[in-house]
Amino acid sequence: MGVFLLDFFAATFCSNFAVQKKAVQSPASTKIEMDKTQKIREGLMLPLMEAFYTVQGEGIHTGVPAYFIRLGGCDVGCVWCDVKESWDAGKWPVLDIEEIVDQALVYPGRTVVITGGEPLMYNLGPLTALLKEKGFSTHIETSGAHPFSGNFDWVCFSPKKFKAPHPSIYAHADELKVVIYNKSDFDFAEKHAELVKQTCKKLIQPEWSKSGQLMESIVAFVKNHPNWKISLQTHKFMDIP
Repeated sequence: MGVFLLDFFAATFCSNFAVQKKAVQSPASTKIEMDKTQKIREGLMLPLMEAFYTVQGEGIHTGVPAYFIRLGGCDVGCVWCDVKESWDAGKWPVLDIEEIVDQALVYPGRTVVITGGEPLMYNLGPLTALLKEKGFSTHIETSGAHPFSGNFDWVCFSPKKFKAPHPSIYAHADELKVVIYNKSDFDFAEKHAELVKQTCKKLIQPEWSKSGQLMESIVAFVKNHPNWKISLQTHKFMDIP
């Protein structure tokens, strides 16, 4: 497992934390920022947009209490993304992974879902190792757009048309969850179903704003393809995070 942090993120992070050109930056502060950037590359610090304890609202583990760790930064650019504020990694505080895990330990649930943004932009090995050391079951929700890293008990792979998945994701995916935004997405789902392992669970999920228009087609697809199931965003019905 290598260090594969995107040049895009490094540039974003550095620009957001740099002083203005006319300002004078001390050697000490320059070294601090260099050390922070290196720790991000190593996965020892990560940009945290938000973290919260809730109930998993979609996918195979719907209804399971879970602590969500939403990392900042994404270069996939889904037009229907409901957390576009997560895209700019430099907007969010960069925390030591020990602090991230300590916050999770406050709550009774021991399932953690790492999401984003696109969490595989980062080396998730150190964070998942620490979570497992503390007794957590580790899950991830990812588009698979970057090389796979981390030690996960469950990998939810949700491919997007906007950026092709990295080939490493297919062997790790426990759950293939395809968002249906238009009717061409059914063929897109079948294409990726051919590439995941045989035991991978297959789900299609209506994009929230299109569910009324597409539900009849989704139900018909599942009835004709019984190896697929329907996932709904139940947290939106329950009005919880």
